[in-house]
Amino acid sequence: MIQRKLKLPPAGTETFFLWGPRQTGKSTLLKTLYPKAVWIDLLKAEEFRRYLNNPEFLRQELPLKGKMPFVVIDEVQKLPELLDEVHWLFENRNVHFALCGSSARKVKRGAANLLGGRAIRYELFGLSAAELGSDFDLTRVLNHGYLPRIYLAKQPERLLNAYVANYLKDEIAAEGLVRNLPVFSDFLNMAALSDTEPVNFSTIARDCGVSSQTIRAYFQILEDTLLGRWLPSFRKRPKRRVAASAKFYFSDVGIVNVLAKRGKLEIGSELFGKAFENWCFHELNAYNMYNEVSAAFHYWRLAGGTEVDFIINNMDVAIEAKASRKITNNHLKGLRSLKEDHSVVKRRVVVCCENKPRTTSDGIEILPAEKFLQFLWQGKLF
Repeated sequence: MIQRKLKLPPAGTETFFLWGPRQTGKSTLLKTLYPKAVWIDLLKAEEFRRYLNNPEFLRQELPLKGKMPFVVIDEVQKLPELLDEVHWLFENRNVHFALCGSSARKVKRGAANLLGGRAIRYELFGLSAAELGSDFDLTRVLNHGYLPRIYLAKQPERLLNAYVANYLKDEIAAEGLVRNLPVFSDFLNMAALSDTEPVNFSTIARDCGVSSQTIRAYFQILEDTLLGRWLPSFRKRPKRRVAASAKFYFSDVGIVNVLAKRGKLEIGSELFGKAFENWCFHELNAYNMYNEVSAAFHYWRLAGGTEVDFIINNMDVAIEAKASRKITNNHLKGLRSLKEDHSVVKRRVVVCCENKPRTTSDGIEILPAEKFLQFLWQGKLF
């Protein structure tokens, strides 16, 4: 069994939300950590209907006094009204809950109050290299993605296609998040082509035949359903004009591969390089969240196109992801331009597919992917 890096509190000590994309292993993790918890699964139709009609049953079914059980509510976003009962039980009977879900949209936008800020928020990502250990295979990760079941599958394409279909059916159509599902499906394909790139809402809107406001709303749905996240541009004290548009990264590169119809990715290809950048961002976010580092991530790009993929905090570290077996001066233009504009940058790194680490004469570290992972997960990168 794969040991996950996310650290959750002991049963009965905290009330918390556990968010994460579908199939990242949230339920499996909770069942492993809390085998004695009272379990409420809102995916079960009879359970959902029961609490939908009578949310007060949650309060009535738990003890009035004495030792209170630890309660897990799975797929809590399906019934945000239940959070009022959770809030009351937490305040009046000191009952602690693990509230698990794959979409915060209905919870944030509905009547639910997120427990007045009293619940801690955790997020589970797809598999990281540190969790896979000796089973980590970069080419497999970039082709299969990070979702546990799909990464380990012999035929991931079928599972990835099913994942996208179920997402449209269960998360989008069933929850009534969009009026026009075919247009949203087309948008998903276009958004996948923009993965790791600055997003142009107008261009995507024109290709989908809808307004820019609609496309902005669609990206918000992807963010709310945890299918992706934004990377803003770094614009502090620029000497030259820099890009203002944010980049969007899907939470799983396997989903991008299916939506963008990439086929098999081979090292050395442009698409392998784009997938490699997505994976670097995935590892950075997983480490940042699991270790509660609270680092801020940006990217830096001049109006002419020269860019650096990741800026960590206020120029603590600048990282360029290049899936190349041989890093040349051409690959270093972005990091060198950044140094000209921001002399305060403390560390410049290229993550690549070379065999051995080295350092250029002007201090740029060339790190093979394996060394990057070692530095990152040992806390030696930032």
